[in-house]
Amino acid sequence: MQTKDLLDCSQDVLRAEKALEVQYEEYYEQLADQQSLSPEEQAALRSDVTREVEMLEDASSCLRQAHQWASDKADELTTRLREGQESSQRKGLFRRAPANSVIDLEEEQADSFASGVNFYKVALICIAGSFAGVVVEILWCLFRNGYIESRSGLVYGPFNPVYGIGAVVMTLALYRYRNRSSSISFFGGAVVGSVIEYLLSWGQETLFGSTSWDYSRMPFNLDGRICLLYSLFWGILGVLWIKSLYPRVAQVILKIPNRFGKVLTWVLTIFMVFDCAMSLLAVDRWSERVRGETPVSAVDVFFDEHFPDSRMERIYANMEFGTNPA
Repeated sequence: MQTKDLLDCSQDVLRAEKALEVQYEEYYEQLADQQSLSPEEQAALRSDVTREVEMLEDASSCLRQAHQWASDKADELTTRLREGQESSQRKGLFRRAPANSVIDLEEEQADSFASGVNFYKVALICIAGSFAGVVVEILWCLFRNGYIESRSGLVYGPFNPVYGIGAVVMTLALYRYRNRSSSISFFGGAVVGSVIEYLLSWGQETLFGSTSWDYSRMPFNLDGRICLLYSLFWGILGVLWIKSLYPRVAQVILKIPNRFGKVLTWVLTIFMVFDCAMSLLAVDRWSERVRGETPVSAVDVFFDEHFPDSRMERIYANMEFGTNPA
């Protein structure tokens, strides 16, 4: 079937609609005059109308699906055309990101170890996002406050898994819409980012009794964990990520040889898991020291010696401890 056939079918539906209006006018007259009909005629009319309603509801469901499909395809074709024309073009001093459709084709042709959103792609995105987020936040702190301050979330290296998790969830949530219009990415990014931020804030406060951000003074906030302004920022970030940053990251990954890429991904993943475990234990012991708890095991002594308050305060400059709600 060609698109023209689909158009012809839709026009046939409109013509059928006009023809059915005549039939329904007869039903309207009979329905208005039901009291004059015999019980048998009323039963027959009720049966006919019920059958018509069921068929109309089925037709309505099918037409809604067809309308949604046609709207989605029109949006995707328009987006692929525009982004394909703009792919990798130079804009001033910078080059545009490659279109996602171009990345899809190159991954398929190269038989890349990290095609689509498999484990290798997701792991590398998480690690890259954890690093890039810290760099951006440090630069923002330097620009805003005039000094450099640690924004790391882990004890080893400039990594913050909040950004890595955010990049992964953004990718998983928006990947299917990567070739759709930016408005979809904006809405999806705002929702997904806000949910991530709320859950991470709640988890940190529940586990450690500490907070790293508080929006209580911001308008339209929810429990001080998220607010409208930052939800809008998440929406903008969603568009920026899936339309510009993700295809650039995917393009870099495409250049990594398959065998080396798999080994590299596993090595970095093991390191990040170790780093996260050490960080959780170090923060947990730090919170115990804040509460005045003395070491009771060799593990406590190890973390007291290698991760004293001075080091932890330097790594987690914005972390504050309160009363654990538990």
